[in-house]
Amino acid sequence: MRALVQRVQSASVTVDSEISGQIGPGLLVLVCAMQDDTDDLADWLAQKIAKLRIFQDDAGKMNRSLLDIGGSALVVSQFTLAADTKGNRPGFSRAAPPERGRDLYEKFSATLTASGIPVANGIFGADMKVALVNDGPVTIWLDTDQ
Repeated sequence: MRALVQRVQSASVTVDSEISGQIGPGLLVLVCAMQDDTDDLADWLAQKIAKLRIFQDDAGKMNRSLLDIGGSALVVSQFTLAADTKGNRPGFSRAAPPERGRDLYEKFSATLTASGIPVANGIFGADMKVALVNDGPVTIWLDTDQ
């Protein structure tokens, strides 16, 4: 699985002019299930993100996790993270098929929730408008294949 994680002061996702999820301080997580990804990889990635120390401590060092600060996560499905950009037109054949992608996206969100993190979600497969106030900015790329 792949994720693009952004530390945010706030973030929201809107579908058909209605907010489907929003958070205050925490992480915006754009997540993509790849071909051959498993439930175990979804669990691993969610736990990694829950413990990722990218929030400042009292000394100003990135030494605190989402769990440490009591922050929230806005999880948005993003199949375009699977883009193959060798040519000028991206290909997405490395992304998991839609039904499997949905299952892994939901598993990922459920694991974050079970870790004690409040989770808001976009709507899988919908045309979404994502708004955020990036904090830092801090943006981290994670891939279970690396």
